[in-house]
Amino acid sequence: MSLNKLLTRLSRNILHLGFIALLLSLFATNLMAQPRIAVLDFELRDLTLKPGVPQEIERTASVKPMLEEELQKSGYEIVTIPLDAQIQATSGVGYLFDHHDIAAQLAQKYDADYVIVGRLHKPSFLFVYLMAHLVDVKQQRLVADYLSEVKGGEKKLTRKGVESLVVKVNDTFNGLK
Repeated sequence: MSLNKLLTRLSRNILHLGFIALLLSLFATNLMAQPRIAVLDFELRDLTLKPGVPQEIERTASVKPMLEEELQKSGYEIVTIPLDAQIQATSGVGYLFDHHDIAAQLAQKYDADYVIVGRLHKPSFLFVYLMAHLVDVKQQRLVADYLSEVKGGEKKLTRKGVESLVVKVNDTFNGLK
């Protein structure tokens, strides 16, 4: 084989390797571009005639882990904020939901890019609303306000509501790109 052919083959191989390296770097950059999201515990706002029943308290507590799980499935990195820190940052029920700047300051301490602050709003025995605010931590501002209606108290229905929230979160981030 002549030196000229050998150099031609070598340059093609180097070109192919360069192309593969470029693709890998784009893939890695895309993976790293996913924001770090903190999810705070959801609060129950029960307006029914019999507020605070154990089943509703349990359902409310189940929303955060479900939401974190579904967000992870979508490729987001979840940032954990201890419940004690969340309790210290709040001045009462609904405070962090209504004060995006304080929620952002809390999440910033844990190196999150965004924080989701949520509420399970129960105006009736027949349905609940999963309400969530997506807050940009650096800008300390509300980016999106989500609402998902859940009819019935079964766990699978609550999960469907959470999945609906994640679709909305994905749509928001796709719109920000």
